[in-house]
Amino acid sequence: MSQPVAVPADGNLRVFYVQTIATPEFPQLAELNAGTSKDVSCYITGEGFQTTLEEQVTTDDRLCSRATFEQPGRWQKQMTLSYVYNMDDPTNNVMYLTLPYLTTGFIVARWGVPYEQAWADGDLVDVYPVKAGKPMKNAPTANSMLTVTQKMFITGESIDDALVGGS
Repeated sequence: MSQPVAVPADGNLRVFYVQTIATPEFPQLAELNAGTSKDVSCYITGEGFQTTLEEQVTTDDRLCSRATFEQPGRWQKQMTLSYVYNMDDPTNNVMYLTLPYLTTGFIVARWGVPYEQAWADGDLVDVYPVKAGKPMKNAPTANSMLTVTQKMFITGESIDDALVGGS
């Protein structure tokens, strides 16, 4: 077997805050490029796009068996974002100003395509309906930037590999 090709993480993730998506399973180019949509990719720190999945177990005990079997149970996706903070310059603090506490919308992420490449018809994206939690300014440390960490509450079904449509 030959070694499969791998895509470097650096520079190959595009993340936007999108205020409105009519059909999350099929986001439209016009929605992703709307004036209310914000490119937050360059604000998020190198390891600041954190998504997790917790999947519970449903046990399946049977009277006739000494074994306990299991089935997939409920699951929960979670998201935490860490990003740079610069209150003195609103043009360099877009993410903090776009996501005040309780703001709703969508986080849309495209994986494995160069960041600089514009959204295109046929892109596959992950779509997360979110409500912004309280932003927390992180403790300053030597040789680092000022940053904020913020929980994004996922408020509905997130869609993995949604197909972007032209408008």
